[in-house]
Amino acid sequence: MSNALPPLHEGHAPITLQQLFREGLYAFEEWDSEVTEPIVTFEGRIIPISVVFEAMRECTDIVPNNIVSAVTERLTKPWEGEGPLDTMTFSTAARVMGVLVRKRLLAVNNGISVAAIAVEAQSTEKSDR
Repeated sequence: MSNALPPLHEGHAPITLQQLFREGLYAFEEWDSEVTEPIVTFEGRIIPISVVFEAMRECTDIVPNNIVSAVTERLTKPWEGEGPLDTMTFSTAARVMGVLVRKRLLAVNNGISVAAIAVEAQSTEKSDR
């Protein structure tokens, strides 16, 4: 599924992937007690937010301050990076958000990602054609 998203180039994400990360963060913020994982769309494809966060795990780009705040306010322990908060990378933010998505999925439906299953079924259906 990760090949559905634009790749990193030498650790740098294209702006479209950075925007998807931001959309994924907003979708996470809106996620209440629904069973399914939030999704975003990219070029007509439905993408679970966990896939977006996974695609950014190796990104060395610095996260804008508004995203840093949105990520760190969800932590149960204070953020302690090697440098000031304004040097958080997308890699760190993506790892944090990936953990938060997995924890939420475990809490609401024992780890079954309905969105991921639906996307997998969608990709299988297309490959059968």
